Amino acid sequence: MPENQQFNVGKKTDDLTIDFASVMAVAVHDMKNSLGVLLQSIEDLSKSLPPSEDASRQHIVDLHYEANRMNITLVQILSLYRVELDALPLNIDECFMEDLVYELIESNKTYSKQKNLICTLDVKSELSWFTDKDLLFLLLNDVIGNAIRYGAGEIKISALVDKSYLCITVEDNGPGYPQSMLDMSAASMESLCLSEGRTGLGLFFARMIAQTHKNKDRQGSIELSNNSVTGGSIFKVLLP
Repeated sequence: MPENQQFNVGKKTDDLTIDFASVMAVAVHDMKNSLGVLLQSIEDLSKSLPPSEDASRQHIVDLHYEANRMNITLVQILSLYRVELDALPLNIDECFMEDLVYELIESNKTYSKQKNLICTLDVKSELSWFTDKDLLFLLLNDVIGNAIRYGAGEIKISALVDKSYLCITVEDNGPGYPQSMLDMSAASMESLCLSEGRTGLGLFFARMIAQTHKNKDRQGSIELSNNSVTGGSIFKVLLP
């Protein structure tokens, strides 16, 4: 290759066009598929360990969590790319909240079982809402996973209708949200600091999902707070 030849993102150079964003999207999709296989293998390995291998199982469960976090991040990146293209699909259909919550519990069963997590539900079986179930699952699954990871021993998931909004709340008895995260919950994408360990991408993604749900002049939102009594975190998503 000539020394002065360069590859410019999205520009044509010597009859070769490189759209870096599209390349990244394809790469993310492939990595996500590979991680799916890895996660299944980790779950199978955990189930095959005898009860006496508790320490080994703990290491495997931690590995499962980290791999799942990578998978969630890749999904978020891919979704943000689709938003930029105005191609993020929003599939609105009737969703029963009890079914959604049970799927969330099943998704986190491997990790919550090892952590001896107590999960209580306050969701009426007849409660349903028109929403994108897959996107809402991604949002809440990330919230629950973080609650378990950061020390919650008890989680309560509730859902109700308040002032024509569906309100889903995830509460825990962990250490609560740091002030920096509470401040970041309303931050714009431009203000996120990629040089820091926690960029706020998860919060931005959650708010993006909520806000894509619209009904006339109303749109969804998220709220973060800490319990004034227990100190644990409270995450709310409100959908019109």
